[in-house]
Amino acid sequence: MIKIGIIGGSGLENPDILDSPVEKNVVTPFGTLCSPLLCGTINQSKIVILSRHGKYHTIPPSQVNNRANIFALKEVGCTHIISTTACGSLKEEIQRGDLVIPDQFIDFTRHRAVTFFEEFEPGKMSHTPMADPFDNNLRNLIISSGTDLGLKIHQKGTVITIEGPRFSTRAESKMYRLWGADIVNMSIAPEVILANEQGLPYAAIAMSTDYDCWKVDEVPVSWEDVIDVFKKNVNNVLRLLLAVIPKIK
Repeated sequence: MIKIGIIGGSGLENPDILDSPVEKNVVTPFGTLCSPLLCGTINQSKIVILSRHGKYHTIPPSQVNNRANIFALKEVGCTHIISTTACGSLKEEIQRGDLVIPDQFIDFTRHRAVTFFEEFEPGKMSHTPMADPFDNNLRNLIISSGTDLGLKIHQKGTVITIEGPRFSTRAESKMYRLWGADIVNMSIAPEVILANEQGLPYAAIAMSTDYDCWKVDEVPVSWEDVIDVFKKNVNNVLRLLLAVIPKIK
């Protein structure tokens, strides 16, 4: 049975899209969840929403318990994960409010638990393939649904995840561009890594809210600007979720 986990990022802590929502606490071997799971339905599809930064956005990116979050979604029966996140644009053509559906990531975090495998069972090594970390079937459904809605969607992109909670220096932002990254955020890794280790198809909807700080003709990113742009465009993300969820089989 299909059950879709939705991980809400900045601006999507409490999306009011569920029918008959029920909170569920899950005990995990990796510690406490960032928030209780919110279980319900959307047009008869079973949905589980998890607020990545906590119900009131009190958990900084570097302190998110990604292992507990992904473990809990698998534990309650989720078969797919769609993640939402704010991001900074590293390309001129990715403008504020645009949606990007990443197909690659660069993990530039430093202090996060990045795997479930702290040790191998004797004779059973677990090296998870990661060449194509985002599920293509989910990505294609999201892209086609967004196109049908007339949303401005970039159909692929490399997201670099930084540790946070601080924003980049200009030198770092320029370096990310040289590395081939298209957008920058603080959340996708190791979330996508852990989902792959659990065998859960994972895709992300990233909304560009700023130009980081590489553009000298733009004011450097601030948290207030991120939230302002996200709030103005969050309805597009919700419309896209509502469109794509019934198509997941």
